[in-house]
Amino acid sequence: MKQMQSSNPAMKQFEQQSMSLGPVDELIVDDSQRMTVNGTINKTGILLMVVVAVGAFSWNTIMTNPSLGYGLAIFGAIGAFIASLVVSFKPTTAPIGAPIVAVLEGLFVGAISGVFEMRYPGLVVQAIGLTIAVMFSMLFAYRTGIIKVTGTFKKVMAFALMGVGLFYVVSFIASFFGAAPSYFEMGNNSMFNIGLNLVIVGLAALSLVLDFDFIERASEQNTPKYMEWYGAFGLMITLVWLYIELLRLLARFQED
Repeated sequence: MKQMQSSNPAMKQFEQQSMSLGPVDELIVDDSQRMTVNGTINKTGILLMVVVAVGAFSWNTIMTNPSLGYGLAIFGAIGAFIASLVVSFKPTTAPIGAPIVAVLEGLFVGAISGVFEMRYPGLVVQAIGLTIAVMFSMLFAYRTGIIKVTGTFKKVMAFALMGVGLFYVVSFIASFFGAAPSYFEMGNNSMFNIGLNLVIVGLAALSLVLDFDFIERASEQNTPKYMEWYGAFGLMITLVWLYIELLRLLARFQED
């Protein structure tokens, strides 16, 4: 039996729990209770539709009432972070927690998309198109073996993702003291920021491969049905992250 391993922080906790429980085959006795790839895909679609629907509301809000829109964006970002931690450390909450995260991420994504669209008309459509293209490109690379998810690959990605996560957290804290890195400033397009943006986009894209691998391996290991929501949750987070970073990258090239 293959061992489940992922560098996606949203997946690590379940791996540790499943290893401590022993063979998960003994836990499931009914086919309807098992995680499947198709079930995970369906639930990912549901979560993304929630993000889009709530995002449309947040988009309209920031267009008509900017102060309220910014408030929704901040509430969504902080709320999604907290709710994601709960789901990550308690996978059994995923059937309820994942949709909650989707709602909160929708508040943030819709508002931030509206801000970029007001400054760079047409940018959001480009970012959505690129996100979809990257997702299918990574799926093709994974399915054909162009990118192999080896132990070394997972370890390198784990350290890289931890570094990016630390960068985000420190930047968020620094913003309260007026010392946020220039990376997050709209219009600041230094070569360093562009290079860093490209690196982060690359990491987000490669994280999709880790998500695909986790979902496939988990479905092969007779895991419980609620893990479909957990796998969909991790994939949704990666796609939203990729979209935001592509939006930021495209905006950098819009400046004269």
